[in-house]
Amino acid sequence: MPTPLTHDDPVALGPYRLIARLGSGGMGTVYVARSAGGRTVALKTMYAAIATDSAARTRFRLEADAARVIGEQFGARVMDADPLAETPWLATEYVLGPPLDEAVEAGGPLPEQSVRALGAALCSALGQLHRSDVVHRDLKPSNILVTAYGPKVIDFGIARAIGDDRLTRAGAAVGTPAFMSPEQATGQEHDAAGDVFALAGVLVYAATGRGPFGHGQAADLLYRVRYAEADLSGVPAALVPVLAQCLAKEPAERPTTAQLAAQLHDGKGEFAEHLPPELLADIGHRAAGVWRSMPQRLPAPAVGPQGAVGATAVGARPSRRRFLAVGGALAVAAAAGGGAWWWQERAAARSGGGTAAQDSAHRTRNIGPLWTYAFDSSVASDFGLVAPQAIGGVIVVPTGYVTEGLSPASGARKWEAYPGEHGWQTLVAGGRLYWLLIKADTDSGIGSAVTLQTADPRNGKAVRTLARFTSTNDELETHQLLCVTDRAAYVAVGNGKYHEVGYFTPAQTFTLRAVDIGTGTGTGKPLWSKPLPTRPDESKRLHFLAAKVIGNRLVTLQEVKEWTVHVVVRDASTGAVLWERPYGVDDPDILRGGIAADSDHLYLGGSRLWALRLSDGSVAWQTSTEHAYGPPVLKAGVLYAVGVGTGLTAVDARSGKVLWTEQGGEVGEASTSWPPVLGTRYAYYKNGTLLRAISLSNHRTSLTYQTSGKQFYADADSQLVLSVDRQYLTAYPLR
Repeated sequence: MPTPLTHDDPVALGPYRLIARLGSGGMGTVYVARSAGGRTVALKTMYAAIATDSAARTRFRLEADAARVIGEQFGARVMDADPLAETPWLATEYVLGPPLDEAVEAGGPLPEQSVRALGAALCSALGQLHRSDVVHRDLKPSNILVTAYGPKVIDFGIARAIGDDRLTRAGAAVGTPAFMSPEQATGQEHDAAGDVFALAGVLVYAATGRGPFGHGQAADLLYRVRYAEADLSGVPAALVPVLAQCLAKEPAERPTTAQLAAQLHDGKGEFAEHLPPELLADIGHRAAGVWRSMPQRLPAPAVGPQGAVGATAVGARPSRRRFLAVGGALAVAAAAGGGAWWWQERAAARSGGGTAAQDSAHRTRNIGPLWTYAFDSSVASDFGLVAPQAIGGVIVVPTGYVTEGLSPASGARKWEAYPGEHGWQTLVAGGRLYWLLIKADTDSGIGSAVTLQTADPRNGKAVRTLARFTSTNDELETHQLLCVTDRAAYVAVGNGKYHEVGYFTPAQTFTLRAVDIGTGTGTGKPLWSKPLPTRPDESKRLHFLAAKVIGNRLVTLQEVKEWTVHVVVRDASTGAVLWERPYGVDDPDILRGGIAADSDHLYLGGSRLWALRLSDGSVAWQTSTEHAYGPPVLKAGVLYAVGVGTGLTAVDARSGKVLWTEQGGEVGEASTSWPPVLGTRYAYYKNGTLLRAISLSNHRTSLTYQTSGKQFYADADSQLVLSVDRQYLTAYPLR
């Protein structure tokens, strides 16, 4: 991502004015730059101290020569270069597409058809090099950019002519250990067959998300490359024998690039037609950012690197055919002076010679959303609720007088349920879709009994009425469907005349009720009913913020009066209050994200993290008051919450011991207003204007997304993080 120029960065190099930094590595710095005519380029430079070494200058010149050899079809076109300047520089085109490692990390392993098309295209790219007697020697996922028209190979810092060892020390292993050939790992001659070995490793990564020899210290990797069999588990079965041959320890046993291409793909169809929609969307979002403004130069004294934010996009992901047309126009625009300025920072791996130390440098990846859907929040957002829920390959979005079903793949609306009738009291539980039926107001303001129904998530049509709640008015918009088990449904329902603005009035009466939905075929049997406090006139503060049944307890976060929250735990069978205690929070709406609890404890945030015993509400443990925390979320015995001054924090749920806190990130704008969203690899939370993905393994920011969202939900089946603000639902990858 572009970051501001520092105070001591040059103003210009050659005919190019520097605009922003893309990053720095072991050999130099890469900048965004523009020519006098407005052409935007990526400009790679060499540090002054290194430029005094004649061998380093020779490498730099050879890199430009190799980039010219591969050509603009398979590489980033070389615009200009001056290897003899005081500060040597190389200007290349901007490429509108992500590096392969970012694409896989953001969207997951590629399907087999994508891997085959990618491999065949890379065979053509390497073949172009090999016909000119040049080998790349550092082919790896971060050096492959995926565009709609095919992959482009970059970073020829250690490429050289076959048989030319003048710039290589005898016995030295130069390259990236995870993707080296066995001969390269021992400092021997790396010819075209070595590039084929590396290409197979890249394709294993594309298909599985990991290299064929795992990860770890350089020495361990080099040993495995030389002596261990490649790990091809997870590779599509039809590709295993093809890639296994390429990964043979003996170079003579590997196929040529032409032979490999024939085994991978028949060459039919456009390259984009073989890419998954998520990757096409990412390419499109990068292209859409061509004309965004650049960050400004930092004043002296220089400050540490500051990451810029990722691009945003509104609308569904493009079709492949439409993308090819749009992408062609954008490519022309970029050549005329544009450029995807937000191109990801890869210089830590690209600027140097591809050493293991450089390749392991931490990098934050910033990418755009998958899709954004605009909705009408006529009623739901008045009460702070538009909670998307996933079921049966549909995202159900209750937005007001209509409930909508969206496609997880594109965000396109698949159905809407009776505008003006079904409201926002919608719930997915136990693989079923439920809602409370709300009808349009009548002249009298007195309607019929509230009904609980099940609906078909495939089309949004009502299937069955489970219960009718007597002495209620279904015209009121302030009912709540709290939670549902396999036996009972729990609701807050009211009676009284409908108010023209749709809020509470003192004349209305509300009750908390339970109804049996596990027996019978028609109306459910009432189990119990308990009165709820009266709300002031025109109040829109609902009675409950969250509810969950745990064992035989109904655990609720209840606004017993406006802006005053209590934890109220009831007997789920009788409605009797078992215990109650105040829960001091400045903004009750942050509690709408759900309840974190297990069979023994309820976990709360606030001035500290708490664990309350469900048996009696007593404190089992609490953290110190050094940090305040947002609402927590529980997974596999670990509590995750965002702390003021600490960012994402993981705590042992049994003992309250802090296991780890977020590392290496700015946490001053960490939001404590919503629980984190948990994936298998990352935990997501909002920080400033970004949605951060924090690695659960190294506890650092791995991905960021620009977001205006206030609330965040997980669709685990479709692997999406769903962000909600007042008007938009936006989807990001959940990993």
